[in-house]
Amino acid sequence: MIYLILSLIILAIATAIMGWLRNRHLHRQLQRGEISELPSIKQVEDMECCGRHEVCERDSLMAAVSRETEYFDDEELDRYRGTPSDGYTEEQVEEFRDILLTMRETEVAAWVRSLQLRAVELPDELKPEILLVVGERRGIGR
Repeated sequence: MIYLILSLIILAIATAIMGWLRNRHLHRQLQRGEISELPSIKQVEDMECCGRHEVCERDSLMAAVSRETEYFDDEELDRYRGTPSDGYTEEQVEEFRDILLTMRETEVAAWVRSLQLRAVELPDELKPEILLVVGERRGIGR
């Protein structure tokens, strides 16, 4: 047991030293003008989920996951703010459906969150379609 603990401590120290040396090397390159900025982590839009959550936050339909409202070229839907989900006419449902059909499947969950943040309820007729798209994205139907 003592060997395991000592091995972990040595590994932690070695990792810390290597990280410090890397940062020192990068800062020297920056000072000499060999690089213009320090490397940073870049997010890829269609990345797979990180795996830390049971359900990927990117695919979540809950507005609590987002902090800011994002528009998907759907500003006209704001006029339905306050309309109950069962109070839409067929033409209004088609307006929502047209927007839904122009989206990539990776954007659907974010669109639903955006509508929630804007206090626009989805028509009841569209909810099964949206759940199907998001469910397939999550891999529930596999």
